[in-house]
Amino acid sequence: MKALYTIILLILSNTFMTFAWYGHLKFKEMSWGKNLGLVAIILISWGIALFEYILQVPANRIGFRENGGPFSLMELKVIQEVITLVVFVIFSLVIFQNRNLPVEPFDRIYLPGSGCLFRV
Repeated sequence: MKALYTIILLILSNTFMTFAWYGHLKFKEMSWGKNLGLVAIILISWGIALFEYILQVPANRIGFRENGGPFSLMELKVIQEVITLVVFVIFSLVIFQNRNLPVEPFDRIYLPGSGCLFRV
């Protein structure tokens, strides 16, 4: 059960972090975000990232083997990186695909690299 809680919290935390890191690129398409300066963008992103930390820290504490969880430190990191890539691919395909931004389409060539991560 701790493994499931850890993975769910990591998925949620990575979703927030992806929005914090890349979501601001869409602000200019919204009426309230057209004239935001860099400092405002940074502060909004920090606010979003706060939720990432609120979820990430408990995920690592619950999942870490030395705290009674099922995962080693290395396993937690690899799980987090795989989740980050999956969340980013979904985010980029849903939020940025078929827009006026030059986003590279998902290509089969990315699958072997992703497979290497899943294998670890």
